[in-house]
Amino acid sequence: MAGSPTARRRRLSIELKKLREKSALTCAQVGEALDWSGSKVNRMETGSGRVQPSDIDALCRFYGTSDELREFLKSLARQAKTRGWWQEHGAGVPEWFNIYIGLEQDASTIRQYQCELIPGLMQIDVYARELHTTGAHMSSEDIDRAVRVRMERQAMLTRSDAPDAWFVVNEGALRHVIGDRAVMREQLERVLEAAELPTVTLQVLPFDAGTYPVTGSFTMLGFPAQEDPDIVYRDGITDAVYLEGEHHVREYTKAFDGLRAAALSPQRSAQLIKSVLKEYAK
Repeated sequence: MAGSPTARRRRLSIELKKLREKSALTCAQVGEALDWSGSKVNRMETGSGRVQPSDIDALCRFYGTSDELREFLKSLARQAKTRGWWQEHGAGVPEWFNIYIGLEQDASTIRQYQCELIPGLMQIDVYARELHTTGAHMSSEDIDRAVRVRMERQAMLTRSDAPDAWFVVNEGALRHVIGDRAVMREQLERVLEAAELPTVTLQVLPFDAGTYPVTGSFTMLGFPAQEDPDIVYRDGITDAVYLEGEHHVREYTKAFDGLRAAALSPQRSAQLIKSVLKEYAK
């Protein structure tokens, strides 16, 4: 069973939608049969609201599921109500990013392209603080919380069940000075350390890479359970987009494959990072 509340809620919504589609009924028809609104059924299937175990019980009896499946889904509903460790930091983590962290915690694979910044899972606290401070309308307390969450997230790369993480970073991110040159020296040293982890692969997309898929930064998350489809994540200033249709995942997979094909090998990437590091040391 998926571990984080977010992943449990997502798994629950997927299973509920599968049950309805198997019955060949619409949300409106199910809602009418149970004296609910069709929108309530839709919200349960999209994970946009909390689902009560009693509602799961009613749905499963209506669909005629086995007792085992009914109890499993009720258990998912109960566990989806719990709060993740990152949610204890309040406004330091916006709601739309809460969702991402919950999914990230359960991912078995991470594929990320960063065109402007160092990946969050490799950032040092000073670098992260500069990013949250510049242009952000956050209190100093919320900035502290946001930085703390980012640092705590990085522990997943050293877990015994760490995800297989593959990062492609544009050379521009290495040369984009955040803070000052001293900060960048420390930051690039941290990147090199992270790249040595057994489950981490890091490639740099150099300025002279030639033609490659033109896209903004994005992340693809894969999950251990076959029932949990891969998801593509892209964020902005005030919100985020989550894409999980087969077409989206297929096209972003092609784009990522094109980016890593154009990027330097991990060994040559490390050499380039070290050369940029020397420039910051002057």
